[in-house]
This record gives sequence, structure tokens and C-alpha cells, in this order.
Amino acid sequence: MKQTQKGMTLLGFLIVLAVVGFFAYIAMRLFPMYSEYYSVRAAMKGLSEEAGIANQDPARIQDLFFRRLYISYSENVKKEHVKLKRVGNAWQMDVQYEVRRPLVGNLDVVGRFEASRLLGGNGRDAE
Repeated sequence: MKQTQKGMTLLGFLIVLAVVGFFAYIAMRLFPMYSEYYSVRAAMKGLSEEAGIANQDPARIQDLFFRRLYISYSENVKKEHVKLKRVGNAWQMDVQYEVRRPLVGNLDVVGRFEASRLLGGNGRDAE
């Protein structure tokens, strides 16, 4: 009886390893961008749950927002990315920013992030 071997060759294993390594590298480059985005959303949610936030002035709200971001080591969101506008008795906070990270050689990964939240009122996400 002839027995045949089953399994992956060394070349096949190296190809699979290279593909998995490439996707792991991409994930490592993207993870900090999305982690920062979720920190922005968490800071906005925390602000919306703070008592009396609707009665604060915009400078104070921005200060509280950036203090929360400072804790999570956010470095891409700047003051010019944050807009506050009055909606009834509440404030609507809009944050729009872009993150650009080098990937390989002259290729970059660009992420554009937007978040809106009503501060005061009911604190739900703005549409």
C-alpha cells in the first residue's frame, strides 16, 4: 500500500504566513486610528451625561472635552475640528477630523472621522 502525505508544503506555509503578516500589519496601522475615534465618542458621551452641561459656555465645554481626550492620549483632534452650536436648550457638538498614517513606502492610510452628539437635552446621538 502506498501512503500519500497530506499537508502544507514549506512554500505554501510561507505564502500563508506572508499574507497573514500583511493583514496583521494593516490592522496594527489602523487600530490606533479607530481607538482614538472611539475615545472621541466616549468623551462626547461623557459630556452629554454631565449635569448642567447645556448651561456651560462653549469654551468650557471644549476644555472639558479636551481634558477627557488628554486622558486617552488623543493627538489628532484639534480645537479647529470641534464645532458647537446651540440647538434649543442644548448644545450640538460636531467633531470632524482626518488621520493620515504612512503604510508602505509612499502609500498612506487616510481615515476621516465624524461624530455628533447633543449635549444637554436627552444626550442622544445627533442624526
